[in-house]
Amino acid sequence: QVQLVESGGGLVQAGGSLRLSCAATGRSSGTYAMGWFRQAPGKEREFVAGISFNGGNTRHADPVKGRFTISRDNAKYTVYLQMNSLKAEDTAVYYCSAPETRLLRTSPQAMRYWGQGTQVTVSS
Repeated sequence: QVQLVESGGGLVQAGGSLRLSCAATGRSSGTYAMGWFRQAPGKEREFVAGISFNGGNTRHADPVKGRFTISRDNAKYTVYLQMNSLKAEDTAVYYCSAPETRLLRTSPQAMRYWGQGTQVTVSS
């Protein structure tokens, strides 16, 4: 079992930055790929960014490409999402997640573990 706890959300003005963190605990927590998803009110949960188990492979969704960066520190069992040049449309609850595989996944259905979510609100 893996537990994921997100932190770092909050209220920021458009153009600002935030860094989200996701701390993983539990058996095998350091050997899985990780991902960030987000869900805005009235919308489906969508892929934001993913990273393979060793950080060697990353992927970012088109709406955030060039602005967001996913990274991980396996020594700390922590995954990060650096978010720059934030826009009002980035407002959502952001979820950390992990599949039971070392390979990067982009579908919510492929994820086995989820954090509780952290709210990001960008004011325009």
